[in-house]
Amino acid sequence: MPIDVDKALNAPPRTQQIAWTTRDVLLYHLSLGSGTDLRYSYERDLEVLPTFALVAGQGISAGDRPAEGLTLPGVDVELTRLLHAGQVVTLHRDRLPSSGSAERTTRIAEVQDKGKAAVIVLAHEVADADGPLWTSKMSVWARGEGGFGGDPGVAAGPKPPEGDPTHVLDVATTLEQALLYRLNGDRNPLHADPEVAAKAGFAAPILHGLASYGLVAKAVVDHLLDGQPARLRELGARFAGPVIPGETLRISVWQQENELSLKVTCGDAAVFTDAWARTTPGGA
Repeated sequence: MPIDVDKALNAPPRTQQIAWTTRDVLLYHLSLGSGTDLRYSYERDLEVLPTFALVAGQGISAGDRPAEGLTLPGVDVELTRLLHAGQVVTLHRDRLPSSGSAERTTRIAEVQDKGKAAVIVLAHEVADADGPLWTSKMSVWARGEGGFGGDPGVAAGPKPPEGDPTHVLDVATTLEQALLYRLNGDRNPLHADPEVAAKAGFAAPILHGLASYGLVAKAVVDHLLDGQPARLRELGARFAGPVIPGETLRISVWQQENELSLKVTCGDAAVFTDAWARTTPGGA
């Protein structure tokens, strides 16, 4: 059995040292289409999008290495059978450093039985010498690995309130976006190779879920938070459907003071559901 649930849940946490440089931050921003916006694309007075936390230590500074599947105890699943199902990141500092090093502790928090698939929830805690930097939870959909009689997990998080959204933001992706985003460390061939994508049931290579996640974060910061990345303190979403590079994301936002409920679609199809952001007031 590719997933040994007891072994996975009872394994000791894995600790890893990570490091990143300004180059990693610049590449991350460029892969999200920062273009000539020097706040994100030039090292002087560089702002760091909070979602960079999710690729820190994995990009060009980590060296050249092939893409790998999950290597945690109790998990032995081929990379092509995995899809990113959801993500939450919570920042514990006003700003992420544009370069630095930290210790990342990873454990498997849950293995959910969805019938035809299993959902593996990875919890990460990251801290440097000054204390906690961020925490995150990553949900991975492992196709064909369910049906073992386990807990299906709780329902996804908050849903948008009734009524029309307070804001609607359209964000265009580019044809080369997935190829650029791969350079942040996730070189799963599903995002580049048409043959691999076809075997996985997709008409073309798809955009990384975390690329769409970063695009949503950037749009929220730029259009709703006065261009201040430090005001975005938490972002969570369930990934509901794929995006083909070149398609346009529509971000519907229901804003209630410092809490945002989000829904992201592409055409008539859902991309993110049960999504939210937590922010700080202007000027913070």
